[in-house]
Amino acid sequence: MAGSTGPVLVMGAITLVNASVVHDRPVDWRIPIATGLTAGLLALLEKGAPQAAVGLAWLALMTSVLVPVIPGVPTPAESLINYWQSGGTRTTR
Repeated sequence: MAGSTGPVLVMGAITLVNASVVHDRPVDWRIPIATGLTAGLLALLEKGAPQAAVGLAWLALMTSVLVPVIPGVPTPAESLINYWQSGGTRTTR
């Protein structure tokens, strides 16, 4: 497995769980498809520029946690903060 694959798979899993499980949205199948394609493309890029591919994967992971990627769904960081502030009870917007 390429060094960039782990962060990309985590990025996809966090995005999917945040939208589908935490905020009760239907599963958006574009997320797993885009995650697989991104993992494959970065693994290819890693053959020629390994540090760039791994750095880009980590940057994408941090971006997906901090920047809203799905309109109307709070970021995973916002969801975690809301959960923490509510005392551990699940709240949705």
